[in-house]
Amino acid sequence: MIHESTVAIAADHPAFAGHFPGRPILPGVVLLGLAVRALGNVSGHPVPRCEIAAAKFLRPVGPDTELHIRLCESASGWRFDIFAADDVVATGTLRVGTP
Repeated sequence: MIHESTVAIAADHPAFAGHFPGRPILPGVVLLGLAVRALGNVSGHPVPRCEIAAAKFLRPVGPDTELHIRLCESASGWRFDIFAADDVVATGTLRVGTP
C-alpha cells in the first residue's frame, strides 16, 4: 500500500539560516526527518527508532517549495520518495526498530 502526504517548506524555515547564504538549500537531514514523520503519521504515532538503510539526495530543495512524500512498505523496510513538482529530490529506505 502506498501512503502519500504533502508539506510546504516556507522561505523562513529555520533550516535555511546559514545553509547557504545567497543560495538557501534545505539540509538532507530535514528531508529525512520529513520521511520519518510521514512514517509516524502512517502508523498513528511517532516512530520510536528508525534506521536509515539507504538515502540518496538527488536535487537541492530551496525555499517556498511544496514537497510530496510517498511511502511504500516492502520486505526491506519502508521506501520513501520525496518529490518537488515532478522531480525526485530524495529517495531511500527506512527500517523501523523497537526501543
